[in-house]
Amino acid sequence: MTHNSILKLAEDIKSMRIRGAAEIGRAAVEGFETLAISSKAEDTESYMKELDSVYAILLNTRPTAVSLANALRYVRHRVTKASRSGMDVDELKAITIRAAQDFKRSSVDAVRKISEIGAKRIRNGDLIMTHCNSSVAISILAEAKKNGKEFSVLATETRPRFQGRLTAKELSSHGIPVTLIIDSAARHFMPKVDKVIVGADVVTSNGAVVNKIGTSQIALAAKEARVRVFVGAETYKFSPSTVLGELVEIEERPADEVLPKRAQEDLKGVKVANPAFDVTPAELIDAIITERGIIPPQASILVLMEEFGWSIGGEEMMKTIVEEDV
Repeated sequence: MTHNSILKLAEDIKSMRIRGAAEIGRAAVEGFETLAISSKAEDTESYMKELDSVYAILLNTRPTAVSLANALRYVRHRVTKASRSGMDVDELKAITIRAAQDFKRSSVDAVRKISEIGAKRIRNGDLIMTHCNSSVAISILAEAKKNGKEFSVLATETRPRFQGRLTAKELSSHGIPVTLIIDSAARHFMPKVDKVIVGADVVTSNGAVVNKIGTSQIALAAKEARVRVFVGAETYKFSPSTVLGELVEIEERPADEVLPKRAQEDLKGVKVANPAFDVTPAELIDAIITERGIIPPQASILVLMEEFGWSIGGEEMMKTIVEEDV
């Protein structure tokens, strides 16, 4: 039976009480930690069944967030490998906890490195536009402020859940001048903007970025106005499955996020579409800032090859991707 706290964690991720790609990834591996601590399994087979059950429950909470999938795979891969080598159940539990803690440490460290690299791209007097509530984008801006840079930010509201209000509040707490604007005003303000800095939920092998709905429109307006677009993304947000042509599933959120149930009753027969993310093509992005440095989006495949130790056309590439989904 799945531990109640794991079911609650899954619901918190699904309902967006836990939000943000990095936070979701770190929270997901904590589910594995909870399992390892609370499991009563006395043999490896029983424990691995519990692990796979928790994996499936958490994996299905946010279908677009590759950070969640990659975080879960990071832990499960290490535990599965240990299980196949003949380790006993107590050792597997210890490895689960250690792998989860390793992932969380590396995730936090990646954000720190990205913020240090990204802050160098900000100049005194810049007007920067950001979208949604990206911990990476906020960290870049906060680091630049800490380094003595003087700049201001335009933060979009990010409807329908208004995550941009959280961004504005946090940036303001760092002493950064912020103006909150409605999403549809992005093009109106873009000619005054010096840079766009956003986060990412997924980076595909061809350099396209999946991020909060509205990101692609902002990037398109920036291209028109000759404004550079920077994306902050940890390497664990790069999607290995897209190497083989898999498309990223775009999560559809509940209609009542857009239109309250009472309003829906007044508009009977009217459908509501509420995609949570959109895809920004590589040609609208100037650079992706990772913990390993700044890359052009077209170099995303090289990041994946380095991350997984692939060679071009090698059988190991397909084997790794397939095994991760078993």
